[in-house]
Amino acid sequence: MAAELEAEVPAFDRSLLECSAEELAAKWLQTNDLQKEVYQHLAYYVPKIYCRGPNPAPQREDLLAQQVLLGPMEWYLCGEDPAFGFPKLEQANKPSHLCGRVFKVGEPTYSCRDCAVDPTCVLCMECFLGSIHKEHRYRMTTSGGGGFCDCGDTEAWKEGPYCKKHEINTSETEEEEDPLVHLSEDMVARAYNIFAITFKYAVDILTWEKENELPGLEMTEKSDTYYCMLFNDEVHTYEQVIYTLQKAVNCTQKEAIGFATTVDRDGRRSVRYGDFQYCEQAKSVIVRNTSRQTKPLKVQVMHSSIVAHQSFGLKLLTWLGSIIGYSDGLRRILCQVGLQEGPDGENSSLVDKLMLSDSKLWKGARNVYHQLFMSSLLMDLKYKKLFAIRFARNYERLQSDFMKDDHDREFSIADLSIQIFTVPSLARMLITEENLMTTIIKTFMDHLRHRDIQGRFQFERYTALQAFKFRRVQSLILDLKYVLISKPTEWSDDLRHKFLEGFDAFLELLKCMQGMDPITRQVGQHIEMEPEWEAAFTLQMKLTLVISMMQDWCALDEKVLIEAYKKCLAVLMQCHSGFTDGEQPIVLNMCGHSVETIRYCVSQEKVSIHLPVSRLLAGMNWLSVSFKISHRTKTLCNELSPPMLIEHPLRCLVLCAQVHAGMWRRNGFSLVNQIYYYHNVKCRREMFDKDIVMLQTGVSMMDPNHFLMIMLSRFELYQIFSTPDYGKRFSTENTNKDIVQQNNTLIEEMLYLIIMIVGERFSPGIGQVNATDEIKREIIHQLSIRPMAHSELVKALPEDENRETGMESVIEEVACFKKPGLTGRGLYELKPECTRNFNLYFYHFSRAEQSKAEEAQRKLRKQNREDTALPPPALPPFCPLFASLVNILQSDVMLCIMGTILQWAVEHNGYAWSESMLQRVLHLLGMALQEEKQHLENLSEENVVTFTFTQKISKPGDAPNNSPSILAMLETLQNAPHLEVHKDMIRWILKTFNAIKKLRESSSTSPVAETEGNIMEESSRDKDKAERKRKAEIARLRREKIMAQMSEMQRHFINENKELFQQTLEELDTSASGVHDNSPVTSDAKLTALGPEQTRVAEHRQVVMCILCQEEQEVKVDSRAMVLAAFIQRSTVLSKNRSKTIPDPEKYDPLFMHPDLSCGTHTGSCGHIMHAHCWQRYFDAVQAKEQRRQQRLRVHTSYDVENGEFLCPLCECLSNTVIPLLPPPRVLFNRLDFSGQPNLAHWIKTVCQQIKALYLLRDEDCASNSEKMDELQLPEGFRPDFQPKNPYSESIKEMLTTFGTATYKVGLKVHPNEEDPRVPIMCWGSCAYTIQTIERILADEDKPLFGHLPCRQDDCLTSLTRFAAAHWTVSSLSAVQGHFCTLLASLVPNEKNGNLPCILDIDMFHLLVNLVLSFPAIHCQDFSGVSLGTGDLHLFHLVTMAHIIQILLTSSTEENGMDQENTSSEEEVAVLTLYKFLCQCTGSALKEISSGWHLWKNLKAGIMPFLRCSALFFHYLNGVPAPSEMEVSGTNQFEHLCSYLSLPNNLTCLFQENSDIMNTLIESWCSNNEVKRYLEGKRHAISYARESNKLIDLPDDYSCLINQASNFSCPKSGGDKSRAPTLCLVCGTMLCSQSYCCQTELEGEDVGACTAHTYTCGSGVGIFLRVRECQVLFLAGKTKGCFYPPPYLDDYGETDQGLRRGNPLHLCKERFKKIQKLWQQHSITEEIGHAQEANQTLVGIDWQHL
Repeated sequence: MAAELEAEVPAFDRSLLECSAEELAAKWLQTNDLQKEVYQHLAYYVPKIYCRGPNPAPQREDLLAQQVLLGPMEWYLCGEDPAFGFPKLEQANKPSHLCGRVFKVGEPTYSCRDCAVDPTCVLCMECFLGSIHKEHRYRMTTSGGGGFCDCGDTEAWKEGPYCKKHEINTSETEEEEDPLVHLSEDMVARAYNIFAITFKYAVDILTWEKENELPGLEMTEKSDTYYCMLFNDEVHTYEQVIYTLQKAVNCTQKEAIGFATTVDRDGRRSVRYGDFQYCEQAKSVIVRNTSRQTKPLKVQVMHSSIVAHQSFGLKLLTWLGSIIGYSDGLRRILCQVGLQEGPDGENSSLVDKLMLSDSKLWKGARNVYHQLFMSSLLMDLKYKKLFAIRFARNYERLQSDFMKDDHDREFSIADLSIQIFTVPSLARMLITEENLMTTIIKTFMDHLRHRDIQGRFQFERYTALQAFKFRRVQSLILDLKYVLISKPTEWSDDLRHKFLEGFDAFLELLKCMQGMDPITRQVGQHIEMEPEWEAAFTLQMKLTLVISMMQDWCALDEKVLIEAYKKCLAVLMQCHSGFTDGEQPIVLNMCGHSVETIRYCVSQEKVSIHLPVSRLLAGMNWLSVSFKISHRTKTLCNELSPPMLIEHPLRCLVLCAQVHAGMWRRNGFSLVNQIYYYHNVKCRREMFDKDIVMLQTGVSMMDPNHFLMIMLSRFELYQIFSTPDYGKRFSTENTNKDIVQQNNTLIEEMLYLIIMIVGERFSPGIGQVNATDEIKREIIHQLSIRPMAHSELVKALPEDENRETGMESVIEEVACFKKPGLTGRGLYELKPECTRNFNLYFYHFSRAEQSKAEEAQRKLRKQNREDTALPPPALPPFCPLFASLVNILQSDVMLCIMGTILQWAVEHNGYAWSESMLQRVLHLLGMALQEEKQHLENLSEENVVTFTFTQKISKPGDAPNNSPSILAMLETLQNAPHLEVHKDMIRWILKTFNAIKKLRESSSTSPVAETEGNIMEESSRDKDKAERKRKAEIARLRREKIMAQMSEMQRHFINENKELFQQTLEELDTSASGVHDNSPVTSDAKLTALGPEQTRVAEHRQVVMCILCQEEQEVKVDSRAMVLAAFIQRSTVLSKNRSKTIPDPEKYDPLFMHPDLSCGTHTGSCGHIMHAHCWQRYFDAVQAKEQRRQQRLRVHTSYDVENGEFLCPLCECLSNTVIPLLPPPRVLFNRLDFSGQPNLAHWIKTVCQQIKALYLLRDEDCASNSEKMDELQLPEGFRPDFQPKNPYSESIKEMLTTFGTATYKVGLKVHPNEEDPRVPIMCWGSCAYTIQTIERILADEDKPLFGHLPCRQDDCLTSLTRFAAAHWTVSSLSAVQGHFCTLLASLVPNEKNGNLPCILDIDMFHLLVNLVLSFPAIHCQDFSGVSLGTGDLHLFHLVTMAHIIQILLTSSTEENGMDQENTSSEEEVAVLTLYKFLCQCTGSALKEISSGWHLWKNLKAGIMPFLRCSALFFHYLNGVPAPSEMEVSGTNQFEHLCSYLSLPNNLTCLFQENSDIMNTLIESWCSNNEVKRYLEGKRHAISYARESNKLIDLPDDYSCLINQASNFSCPKSGGDKSRAPTLCLVCGTMLCSQSYCCQTELEGEDVGACTAHTYTCGSGVGIFLRVRECQVLFLAGKTKGCFYPPPYLDDYGETDQGLRRGNPLHLCKERFKKIQKLWQQHSITEEIGHAQEANQTLVGIDWQHL
């Protein structure tokens, strides 16, 4: 079916292309009924263009639609060719001063914290960079898409509303002119006509509900072609949809993923095309499959022509959006058309129709029309207002649609509220004209229907569906916040009236919350079901800001405040009349005072933590104080007696105290959580803080004695304090520890509450302070716990509605900032002078914080040699209304409480009391004394001090029981041995007491009393000193005694184990002398690393210890093998060509390494040593454990046992093999050398003969013809049949094979095969590559070559080089000989080996290592007396000369005439000569160069890396120590290197000495075809020295990266924005990570873009920056990965992973270097291993999908 249709398609195209837009437009201009004409045209052509087959073809459809459908409309509109018409319109148009750029997903947006009216005012990047705000404190976020840039909106910014680009447009005329004046009249009429028709058509077709007919677009012939259309919802997951589709329409997984991605992006996609039956069948399968758990996926079978018209409808809306961009006049016309009432009256305009059917439309359609609304209605200020009114009138319907809609808010029309309600003028207008506040609150209340009998909210179990609905409902609170966010400056009567109406509604809401979720204490058994508490607290949290803003609004106008206050009181009265728990009054008596109160017990009755109405009243109360209208509120308050005001807040605080005392344990976690949130920074502002304020308000109107008695009664402590000696009886009768403990805690909590009521006066209106004092105090107390980072401080401070804490303005005054190092973050430290403001009983401390702060402050005081008392700080005075609060401290009941507790402490055995109780009493005493001192100091003449605390505490108790005075008890306690900790505090109190006495008596003269006090203090101080001295003496004697005992025991032990100690000492001696033996060599002689002149080094024994069995063993040839844990990995760190891949690893020959080092094998080690057999046992155990684990759990570990990985048993470093430790291997094969050693030419000749002989012999074997053998002239002393004996023990041989095979397996990515001839090549290659990487790291850090490697790298290189040198002994001899022959043939050609790579395509250092390490295989059969060292030297010279030629051929010297000295040195002359010879050999294809100085400079620079690598190689191979000059970086490194490597300083001498053979060799090298091609410019070659690879350069400002990422679209899904754009830091590619669209198949598994990229770019290892999350991602292989802190920091030295805080981020170069170093050192995999071991959650992540 589909095929037939496909075949027919082109036939239509021709007729379509003949349709002329110009003629059609002319016809339309003539007609009377334009709508009919246009509709006919569309009815005929739209189905012919759109939806012609199963798969959409957007390019073709758009092209034809432009030609046939939109073209005529554009002609009609312009009245001429649109190509001329539109530019004319644009010129006439006055550009808008609004930016209005609509944000894409992930685009960076900027908000200015100084100038934005609220946080929703944002700028796009372009406007931001051109504005004044980039110098201010700004916040950067990434947009979720859909908002637009507010540049040019004067209502959004306090200053700087225009950027440079939009400022120009504001200058001409400011007053609002009608934009239609720029258009001609008939243009207006035409625009009106065509807009009305097209807009109506689009709206009708999009909101059309029937599936089989069309609105006024009847088709000519109706075909049986349908689509099965799948719609998006937010319930089903990708996996469910993909699985269902594969079943329903039997497509492949790839196709299903494509469908699912499109459905998710556009909101719908046809999944089947055909006749009705065919589509219906697919629909039923989909519905059946997805309806089991949730509601089924939405699927519709739609006629193809409907789908066609809908596609075109969307195209039309987009077209309208682009047309109105040409002219403001056209925009105005479209707005008129859209908002014009239709024939049906209310809600019949096109805009209303679209809005109200929003939830029925699919995602793509919604996006298109929202965009159109934004670019039309919201950009035209006149119509924005009209649209706002329509929106407000339909608010309730839109919200209830949104509740039922299953799309997220950003796709709902309801989300436009943020664009409308945040405009201050619109918000005010909507409140006054449309009563918006009331509407929002009423809508909100309607959605929370569940109430209990008292009419309070009741939340059911918090299921997922509940949570989903509740989240929807919360968006209404957000709207309310937007409406209130900007406060009115002047009030009209209308606004007052409507605001108070809204306030009424709000009180109704709070009334439903007052007392919700009541709880009763569980006694006996634990609660069975945890009650629902989250919903209520979520509601409270969301409302916190709204409540604060309501209070702020009230505070702006006196009339409003008084009215609101009355309303609030009335509601509270209603609430109280509802409570029935106060029937029986009881009378309390104490200290001669009595008070009547109700009988109520928190631990027995219902109690609720939610009291928003009382708390709102408390807020109003202190507002009224600042308004000086308190006298009126006083009279109002009397209706509700002060005891009633404080009743509920007090119950709440008692509940907290009892929970702390453990009385509510059986009520489960829900209560613990509620108490936690009650104090938490998110809620406390409108909960805990307001309860304290309410208590302060109530108590300030009561007799303090009455209050204290009521409080004792509520805390259930009245008995203890009101009956004398009750405490003693209580503690003897009650053996139950728990009850005693509970009572102690309750007393502590009650004292704490008194401290808070008297001491918390830092809220403006209660104490005489301003808002900054409050913030300062918060910061001081946070920082007294420990130094904190900026973000921690921000979290600990409450935010206002603009997300500000006000911290930045005051932080400098109280703290100093310390910048971070390479890790960690910047910290604020408290300034020392601020510690005196520290209050141990600060009311926002949690328990843990309080004890930490106390510890920290005491420690600090000890350090500063001060006494450790933490006295209460001096407090600001109360405001007049609250001044009476201080009298609590000197009231009779208070003194009685304090006296009783001190009495318990004095007779501390008989009573149940606690130290913290005493500490709190001491604190209260201190507060009272401070208070009195301040009163005395601020005393003016006529005032009498009413605060006489000192007198009251010096008075002993009354007659019957004659208790001593408080003062006397303190003096007794000062010397009590059980109160060591509190001594300093008691001393401080007594000192202050004396100071106050002095102050009081300064007016009268009585020096006697003063001295008395002083003497008393002195004597006590002396006593104290003596006591301390005595204690110190006792401690000293005890220490001496212990030391004596220990040394005695030691002597005893040595005597018993004499011979053991003797042995150890001898060993120490020998090992020390061993080291001395080989040191004299280094002093006088010149050190040479290779050749016959090689410095002989005395062997020293190497004794090592196994980390598994702790046994020591010497490393010998014939002993059991010792091994190092090692990790081999493929690496592209040095690569100059990442795109190269090995086509077929099984056939690939790695003998020659290309100089682009496209992929090497790196070996690293942690340096820990084990016995081979211990390791084997350990590894078997790991494997067995892994098999058991796999049967139990299917999770990955951080290492992959199947690939031979394990963790080093000591340091848990990731390893995948072991390197055997060997003694220096060359010593074993170096036979005696005779005096005469051949020169290079002679040596080459001999070796060539030997090679020839070997080749012949091999051919002979095949021919099995032995006569030829005699004819063969064997070189003298060469015995090709000799098989050398392997000197190594079995276990060492086994380890040599193990490590060799592992290198081969990893390096080539093949299955292990120890017989493969490529094994030795891979081992040599790994040795060479590892040395090259280490040389590069040292060079990049400008470190000297020797003496600066960490010992783990040093050990690794020693073992690796020795291993590589010994590996040929376990390989096939003939294979290694063959390798040597081929390798040598690349430099010294012979007739056997054809087509070897040319000299430009060989990495010379790899070649050198391969030659030197394979040469022993030939040398072992040579008995002519030539030493191995000679071979090394000649090979080294030969390769060095080849490298020099390589450098000269590829050096691109630009001669820039700055020839240094004219007198050329011999080196320069020699190089020029050589270069000229090269020119001859290459047939003058080389550039002429006359400056020898340049050549020599280039040659030295180019050959340096090679010489440094060679020095490292021969140093580790032959064990010759490095000369001391090379352990420091200085000049002349080149000369020292040459001398160490026995090279002449003038390298070209090598050519002159061996000119006879070298000339022929150079000619043969230059005659290679590839060299000729290179010189003719037909190919490219690597030039030297190779530059070090670095990670890419990152921009300094992070927002550049965000911008780059927001412009990046997914390469696979046609221009769609990528969700997780990720930047490869190695090559700079941007990838679309973590998404289905970019998954590819790798080795039979689906992997994400990043994982796939690591295989091409980093051979399995990758470093990425996830741009939206601002976090670095390390990947290794498919199962390993971890996140790493990014190198971007904000001004406070912190990273911002997830971009949550939005502070501007800048690149920290040091941290980026650290990441780069990890990469260069190949430590990424190790880093991931450590991270995954430390954090098990990382193991569970599917890294391969990133």
